[in-house]
Amino acid sequence: MSKVTLNTLNAYKKTGEKFAVLTAYDSTFANVVSKAGVEAILVGDSLGMTLQGNDSTLPVTMTDMIYHTQCVAKGNHNALILADLPFMSYATPEQTMTNCAKLMQAGANVVKLEGGAWLEQSIAMLNERGIPSCVHLGLTPQAVNKFGGYKVQGRDQASSDAMLNDALILEKAGASMILLECVPTELAQRITQAVNVPVIGIGAGASTDAQVLVLQDMLNIPEGKKARFVKNYMAQANDIAGAISSYVEEVKNGTFPGPEHCFES
Repeated sequence: MSKVTLNTLNAYKKTGEKFAVLTAYDSTFANVVSKAGVEAILVGDSLGMTLQGNDSTLPVTMTDMIYHTQCVAKGNHNALILADLPFMSYATPEQTMTNCAKLMQAGANVVKLEGGAWLEQSIAMLNERGIPSCVHLGLTPQAVNKFGGYKVQGRDQASSDAMLNDALILEKAGASMILLECVPTELAQRITQAVNVPVIGIGAGASTDAQVLVLQDMLNIPEGKKARFVKNYMAQANDIAGAISSYVEEVKNGTFPGPEHCFES
């Protein structure tokens, strides 16, 4: 696989070809994931839970994100690298510029921010300065205390319309990608069709341009109950590389996610 860039993913969007995204936080798994055909690696602040053992992403720091982005960049082959801005690291446009520069210098190709239309100025400034951004809408884990838990978002008409409006505003401001988490399938389809940039889904149905899962979840590590949108790929593979390859294949042929992994209005 040749080097994946935003141009690659935009071309997929135009032709309707799906692409696969997985998290990774270290060089070893970045190597395995990228060799298995995953087009984009997300260095997620989910590391606060999967690696650090916290009950949310809120304790993750910029120091953490810079370190793990550097590790992933060293092990990656050809995948695009997205890196999360952690909690309260982008509260102002000025702070956003400083911290995005650090992530890009650490090896990120795209930075990811959680939030709606209030990010418009920051997204525009990033775009002007040559920093590609991915905006995370729907269930934004950094706002878990505001939501009162990890709950599906956009189920009523008002919140559904507001999320679509946020996506359109941020695309116009210069966002390069959009990620939708835990939103009804119908809403995710509306947003995916309304914008010209690639849309990644997690618990957002099969109509998005791409899917993302947390690596440890799809490998069933640790064993036990997972979120509805997760599929255990180790159940159908002999090894980790095989599980990841199966995930990539099912994302690209449209069999994942199935109805059992999705939410309705």
